[in-house]
Amino acid sequence: MHAYRLFADGPRLVDDLPITEPREGEILVKIAGAGACHSDLHVIEATAAGKSFFTPPFTLGHENTGWVEAVGPGVRNVALGEAVAIYCAWGCGRCRACLISAENYCERQALLLGGGLGRDGGMATHMIVPAARYLVPLGDLEPRDAAPLTDAGLTPYHAVKRALPLLAPDATALVVGIGGLGHMALQILRALTSARVIAVDLSEARLASARELGADQTVVADEHALERVREITHGAAVDVAFDFVGAQSTIDLARKLVRADGEMLIVGLGGGVMPYAQGKIAWGARVSTPFYGSIAELREVIALAARGRLHAHVTRFSLDRVADAYRALHDGTLDGRAVITPNG
Repeated sequence: MHAYRLFADGPRLVDDLPITEPREGEILVKIAGAGACHSDLHVIEATAAGKSFFTPPFTLGHENTGWVEAVGPGVRNVALGEAVAIYCAWGCGRCRACLISAENYCERQALLLGGGLGRDGGMATHMIVPAARYLVPLGDLEPRDAAPLTDAGLTPYHAVKRALPLLAPDATALVVGIGGLGHMALQILRALTSARVIAVDLSEARLASARELGADQTVVADEHALERVREITHGAAVDVAFDFVGAQSTIDLARKLVRADGEMLIVGLGGGVMPYAQGKIAWGARVSTPFYGSIAELREVIALAARGRLHAHVTRFSLDRVADAYRALHDGTLDGRAVITPNG
């Protein structure tokens, strides 16, 4: 089969990878959609620099949906032909975190391992999933367009859920970065809360999209962003700040705006550093780094999408155009979320 694989000397398309028959407990999924994510770029760049998080070769693609094509011995309650979303954090299955479906925080994994992240992912015609618990039924959702829900939807959903106690009707939430994750976060905030939302981004086009998605106010991320947000809030700090970029400038903006006893959530992997010292953030404010989400939360994300409350703007690419998708993602020219469709 064709697959887009990461090797020690870089990624490339191969056409001679065998389709593996599922073994005990495994499921073979025919891939409908595989999302291209900024995390993939970090993995590719780290491998090129000889600092890989994972051991190549493996097939890229950790945002995956498809149809069940075959099941191995012992698999129960999985129907052939069923449309499914694939949860990509494959933990030990036995620790405290895994037993409550939070395999993203597996206590026995030094880092996230899963389909497209150290193990073969979905940028191929087919993919092996090691256990039925990693499959979430999609119902009537279009599988190709649903692929980003498995990360670009799940990751901000997990972050917003963590902050829900602070997102009362009179609260203000700051969302920095209205890209693949940020545009989903706005929809999730609108679906789960009635808090005021201020969106910040460099792009005027993304800010226009933010307003369409329900942001109450928008601010250009320039040298005046701090003052502009304070003008909107009449000098008050925000209750919760979500940073979906993680660059030094965005971390500094968010930490200066969060209120005492509020919360700042750093989700983006932009390489910034949170300074830790008295006076660097308001008294009592909490800083967290929420990561991915649980299997149970993925079911909730799928339910939100099924009810029309969450939608990813998708641009589809064929498998032979994966490099084009990553180039557009890197250059910031991508229209929406890139989804690779290996089977058309």
